[in-house]
Amino acid sequence: MNARFGKIASSVTMVAVISFAISMILGFLTPTLFFSCLSSLFIGIGFVPFMIALTSVNRDPQMRAIGLSGIAFAIVYFMLILLVYYAEITTVRMNQSLSTETLSIISYGYVGSLFFNYDLLGYGFMGLSTFLIGFLVRPMDATARGLRMMLWLHGIFFPICLFMPMFPVFSTGTDTLFSVILLEAWCAYFVPLCVLGIRYFAKIQRLGLSP
Repeated sequence: MNARFGKIASSVTMVAVISFAISMILGFLTPTLFFSCLSSLFIGIGFVPFMIALTSVNRDPQMRAIGLSGIAFAIVYFMLILLVYYAEITTVRMNQSLSTETLSIISYGYVGSLFFNYDLLGYGFMGLSTFLIGFLVRPMDATARGLRMMLWLHGIFFPICLFMPMFPVFSTGTDTLFSVILLEAWCAYFVPLCVLGIRYFAKIQRLGLSP
């Protein structure tokens, strides 16, 4: 059951990431911030169960602390992006009277705003979560080893996203094309990671290795 749930969670995450990538591309033709934020919410909805499932199919009690820490950081990620994106698609979108100064603080759509930086912080904790959870993937074949390595490498986003807002890399008014390219590159990385996750859970389920 844990492996089956993991396949569903990783599939939801993958579809949400693809939807997010498409919405950003379409954003050059028409406003799609609402759909980008909504897709991102579903990335979190899929990601947390994805990480929990990876932890659950590992029966090694010595890895329990690492797994629980990874889950905790996944939840921190989800709570941060939940606040950012939900505020964007409700308060910010529905309140047309907000001033430019206010939007430059609370709107995710303003590169370098407070909520934009909160979003980066959230994805930093996402990276920390994947790095830790990577230790729980059993390297039983090429798919599992690939998934493990991609989870570990994704951990580089933790220091990048934690420290980047502290320096003048992203500031209000930064070219949005630059940020879109970075996000599309992340999507291009994370979709294959989800595919490997689906295949990993399928192998676990097929071999009857999941409790």
